[in-house]
Amino acid sequence: MLFLAKVILTLWVSWARGQESACDPPRIANSHFFADRSKYELGHAITYSCKSGFYPSLGGNTIKCTDKGWVPPPRCIFKPCDFPDIKHGRLFREDRYRSYFPVTPGQWFPYSCDENFVTPLQVKRDRMACTRDGWSPKVPCLRQCIFNYLENGHGPENEQKYLQGASVNVHCYPGYTLPNQQTLMTCTENGWVPPPRCIRLEACLKSTVTIENGVISDSESTYPLNKIVKYKCKQGYVTEDGHTSGYITCLQNGWSAQPRCIKLCDMPIFENATVIFTGKALLPNDTLDYQCLDGYENKDGNALGSMVCGEDGWSHLPTCFRSADKCGPPPAISNGDITSFPLEGYPPGSRVEYQCQAYYELRGPKDVTCSYAKWSEPPRCIDPCVISENIMNAKNIQLKGKDDKPYYVKTGGIVEFMCKSGHKEVTSEESFQAVCREGTVEYPTCK
Repeated sequence: MLFLAKVILTLWVSWARGQESACDPPRIANSHFFADRSKYELGHAITYSCKSGFYPSLGGNTIKCTDKGWVPPPRCIFKPCDFPDIKHGRLFREDRYRSYFPVTPGQWFPYSCDENFVTPLQVKRDRMACTRDGWSPKVPCLRQCIFNYLENGHGPENEQKYLQGASVNVHCYPGYTLPNQQTLMTCTENGWVPPPRCIRLEACLKSTVTIENGVISDSESTYPLNKIVKYKCKQGYVTEDGHTSGYITCLQNGWSAQPRCIKLCDMPIFENATVIFTGKALLPNDTLDYQCLDGYENKDGNALGSMVCGEDGWSHLPTCFRSADKCGPPPAISNGDITSFPLEGYPPGSRVEYQCQAYYELRGPKDVTCSYAKWSEPPRCIDPCVISENIMNAKNIQLKGKDDKPYYVKTGGIVEFMCKSGHKEVTSEESFQAVCREGTVEYPTCK
């Protein structure tokens, strides 16, 4: 009986200790975690996720129930900050602090800026803080520009300091200006833009402007700054915007443009077609539409067509022909074919080229022309000569300088024979240089 009481007591103590060591469900603010039980046993692991804009603590998002509670402590915090890359500056004792990163929002670190750069408060040293939006300030070091002198202009009486992004008005001496006649200098990351230097105003020379197909009719040879000058195009030419004249301006760096006059496209002569014309001048890249008369069509087989005005004239001239004058596919020839992809129909004037198979000789014109629904006479492909090994054996001859396998010769070509070893010529010496004539060759004989 005493033994049974000890066993019951031991089991109760173990249960009690287990109850003391279990973990309550974790409360994780800004997370998507929902507990699925009232107690978690020792060693139980949980993986949680954070809401948008929040991140798990640096220990990770998996925690485990221990006799000391949840490890690591679960938290969803704002995004931590990595080690900052400070352009034109550095963290104070950055080698010492580097191992601290990444850090959580709310922490700050001292930093300093390089020469000619300052903090947004215009001091050499300050501190930057990790916030929920990243490092603040976002641009820790800004350029500080000094304005104490203006070449060929009125500088300030006392030295002035400007922060990156700020601008200052300058006043040049008469006859001088900043480049491109600017009146402002801006402090940038690389210093003043433009630099604090006024340059002399210069005039523009008539001889330095070349107007393609146009002239400046003015008799002056030099023009002061900002002078607007008129130019005129030659007869049959217009400016790129369609006018017979235009304007250029004398600027600090020279003329505003090197203009040109472009040729108009004349109205073409239409045969068997009418034009769809708006009445305006036809400039390069303009399109002119036309329509073939009833019963006529263009080379594409359509009654409607268009052509484009280019700098060298029209892309093509309109050609409308009677539909009944079209030709069908070109005539077929033996041992040859046309060199282009065949079409269902060809307009009058179309030309098609032929070629023969290997070793066949083309005889006659190599192309044919469509005229009033008929093709001109096509060429012929003349047969080559095939030198027969059986015939050569019967006549005790062989090819001179070649082996006796099948040999092809184009018509008009010369074939040289010789007697086989131990045989003598029977036919004339000239017969051993035979000529191929349209697939036929006369063989010499040896005995």
